[in-house]
Amino acid sequence: MIVVTGATGNVGRPLIESLAAAGEQVTAVSRRAAGPQSFAADMSRPESLKPALEGAEAAFLMTPPDFLADGDFGAVVDVVRAAGVQRVVLLSSQGVGTGRHPSILEDALTGSGLDWTILRPGNFNSNAFQWAESIRTRRVLEAPYGDVLLPAVDPADIADVAALALRDPNHSSNIYTLTGPQPIGPRLMAAAIADAVGEPVQFVELTPQEAEIRMLTYMPAPVVEATLGVLGTPTPEEQTPTLDIERLLGRPARTFTDWATRNAPAFS
Repeated sequence: MIVVTGATGNVGRPLIESLAAAGEQVTAVSRRAAGPQSFAADMSRPESLKPALEGAEAAFLMTPPDFLADGDFGAVVDVVRAAGVQRVVLLSSQGVGTGRHPSILEDALTGSGLDWTILRPGNFNSNAFQWAESIRTRRVLEAPYGDVLLPAVDPADIADVAALALRDPNHSSNIYTLTGPQPIGPRLMAAAIADAVGEPVQFVELTPQEAEIRMLTYMPAPVVEATLGVLGTPTPEEQTPTLDIERLLGRPARTFTDWATRNAPAFS
């Protein structure tokens, strides 16, 4: 049995679908239980995970945005290990590899004695959902750094890699950096979404200060600072696509255009 935390999120949902399609028994964990074989648990209260982990062989762990402010990932790992889970796949971030984000989560896992695989995705295509309301109501996409390009990754590709690592112990002790196949920026994303919905979408560039004010309403300040750093002044490493998805899955990574086409109803 495989436990998936963050089960209602942009990675968790397709991961559960991928595992179920492969015939795996899956237990879904989120802050609110949503259906059979699901548990309500909060990573900030590690003991709440215990019922979901009973009988599990592998677990996919991802933390919510507010976890770093008051969470104890070492305690989470202790609960997972005590439950007899043998293999853990952690959703980390590319920012750990580039030094923008702390390595607290990764350090707790790699020093735990568990079999582990770490996924370090870059910017998510699904971050574009933050613009859904303004595009639906005003056909406007507002974002900073309109022409700074990053190889944004499809959450469905992250899920497919996670499913592979959860099912195959040969991926133990590996770190994979997951990106899309080509760099893209907000102005080009607006054009791709416009094509997907069949109507023009105007791009309006925000100042970094305007973007910061908006982001602070749903992100902790350190995460906002690191995110704006990536979006505004990415390193060459952060702008360069990796081949990990293609190498692991035997197919190219999905493009932002693919993602926008699949998710067009959210912007229509």
